[in-house]
Amino acid sequence: MGINKDQVEGRAKEAAGKVQEVAGKALGNKTQQAKGLVNQVGGQAQATYGDAKETVKEEVGKHSERNPI
Repeated sequence: MGINKDQVEGRAKEAAGKVQEVAGKALGNKTQQAKGLVNQVGGQAQATYGDAKETVKEEVGKHSERNPI
């Protein structure tokens, strides 16, 4: 399975969001905590999109190998 830009960026955003959430909790800053959660969800969505693109790419490749034109 390959890795694409959306998978990498999404997981990076997710990790950064977790750090932001924890920092917000530690500082008692609800705004930073909420922003961290939002970034985690956005990153997770982007990573999932990247996973789906990779799955489709692999399935198309398998189909092409079995049925060459």
